[in-house]
Amino acid sequence: MVNVELPVVEVSEESTDFVFALEDNSYLHFEFQTGYNKADLIRFAMYNLRLHEKYKRKIHTVIIYSADVKKAPPSLCTGSLVFTPDIVLMGKYDGSGIYAELEAKLKAKRDLTDADMINLIFLPIMRTDVSKVELAEKSIKLAETIPDRKKRGACIASTIAFSLKYLNEADIARIMEVFNMTIYDKFFTRIITDKMIEVAKNFLKQGVSVENVAKATELDVEIIEELYADLKDGK
Repeated sequence: MVNVELPVVEVSEESTDFVFALEDNSYLHFEFQTGYNKADLIRFAMYNLRLHEKYKRKIHTVIIYSADVKKAPPSLCTGSLVFTPDIVLMGKYDGSGIYAELEAKLKAKRDLTDADMINLIFLPIMRTDVSKVELAEKSIKLAETIPDRKKRGACIASTIAFSLKYLNEADIARIMEVFNMTIYDKFFTRIITDKMIEVAKNFLKQGVSVENVAKATELDVEIIEELYADLKDGK
């Protein structure tokens, strides 16, 4: 996985969802979307051009749409420039059925394949009768039962990292208890802390009290007070 920062004229920094360096020296750029917007395609195309300009590598983009999106155009044509990402519509996958299969497999003490692990990670954005946050919680708890330590850690960390891309602030606050029980890796702890600081700032801007923000995000009151002071100072 590559940490990519792209300074541009319009804003101080733009960052993509996930970028991975592949063995063939190209980049794989993942984006997760809960809705379709043409402006997003333009933005992703700009990411690709900036990535290529800075790193001189081929860029492959995959846009993963949650089950909320029923269809999405396969490309963006602006004339000479055509942007053609790979499109994955998660609404085509039966989340409830796949969850039941994985649960049965783990109860039977059978080993998970790579495809099983991918299914477990992406379960919350598949077609299902329950909400994304409920399925995210169930996915994390199911991942905790994986016998293989490395696979268990990879599934838990990836499920949490991806969930930060499609859950709203209230859902993230709700699922924090599960995060606290399962995260041990410093990298993912930092991801969650940064996200919760973002959430805390938004709550403070809406007038929520310091105490309630601390309770919702499980951040120390001292951190919330510092954020509140920064907001008052216009930082």
